[in-house]
Amino acid sequence: MSAFNKDADWLDWHPSPSKPKFVVPNGAVDAHCHVFGPGAEFPFAPQRKYTPCDASKKQLWALRDYLGFSRNVVVQATCHGADNRALVDALLASNGLARGVATVSEDVTDTELDALHQAGVRGVRFNFVKRLVDALPFDSLKRIAARIKELNWHIVIYFEGQELPELYDFFTSLPTTVVVDHMGRPDVTKPLDGPEFSLFLKLMRENENFWSKVSCPERISVAGPSKHYVDVIPFARTVVEQFSQRVLWGTDWPHPNMKTHMPDDGQLVDIIPLIAPTTELQQKLLISNPMRLYWPEQSIKS
Repeated sequence: MSAFNKDADWLDWHPSPSKPKFVVPNGAVDAHCHVFGPGAEFPFAPQRKYTPCDASKKQLWALRDYLGFSRNVVVQATCHGADNRALVDALLASNGLARGVATVSEDVTDTELDALHQAGVRGVRFNFVKRLVDALPFDSLKRIAARIKELNWHIVIYFEGQELPELYDFFTSLPTTVVVDHMGRPDVTKPLDGPEFSLFLKLMRENENFWSKVSCPERISVAGPSKHYVDVIPFARTVVEQFSQRVLWGTDWPHPNMKTHMPDDGQLVDIIPLIAPTTELQQKLLISNPMRLYWPEQSIKS
C-alpha cells in the first residue's frame, strides 16, 4: 500500500498499450522516460506540484521490451525534486541499458556528482515550466552548469514556446551540450513558419551544441489521439529533417501530469515514421544520436 495519495485528476499510465505497427530498429533507445517511486520506498518531494501514480523500473523495462526498444534514458521528474534515489536505483538495476538525467541543487557535492556519474547519469535537467517548479535564479543554474561541464554532462531544458524570447540569451550562454525537451512545446495552432517556432529553429540552427527531443505529441497536440496528433507532425518532421544529427525521441512514459487523456504508447511509436520518414533518419533519431550522447564509448558514427 503506497504511503501517499495520487492527485485525483492525474491519470494513470495506459494499462494495455497497443503493439506498434512500426517495428523500431534493433538497438533503438527510448530517450525520455521516467520512474516514479514506488512512493513507499522513494518518497516524493515535499515541494512537488503534483503527486503521481507509482511507475516502477520493472514496469518501465516491461514497456521497453513490449515496444521493441533496447535502452532507456530515464529523466528525473519534478515530483522527486533533487532526490535522485529512485533514478539511481533504476540505473543500477538496468545492466547498463539505461542512462540518466538528474536534478541537482547548487550545494551538491563533488562526491555526490561522482556517484551519480558512476550510476550512469550523463546530464542535469533545468525546468522552466512555471506550473511545475519554482524558478531558480540564472546565477545558480550557471554555477551548476560550470560544474557538470567538467564531467562532460549535458543540460536538458524544459520550457514552453512562448517563454523562449525571455530565456534565449540565458540558454545560449550555457557552456555544454543542451537538449531541449519536446521542441520547447510549440503552440501548434500557430503557423509552422510563424515567429514563435521560427525562433526555436533559429536557436537550433545558430547553436550547434543544441539538440531537441521530438517527443510528447500528446502534450502539444490540439487535434488529439483520435486524429493521431496530426497537427504536431509537421513541426517534429521539420526539426528531424533540418537537424538530423541532433534529435532524440522518447515515450515520456508514464506521461506525468496528464489530465485530458492517457496516450497509447504503441500509437506514439507509430508516429515515428511520420516524423522520420526514411530508414536513415530513423537510425539517427533512435540509435546513432542517443548512443553518441549517452553511450559514447559504445557508439558508432552515423
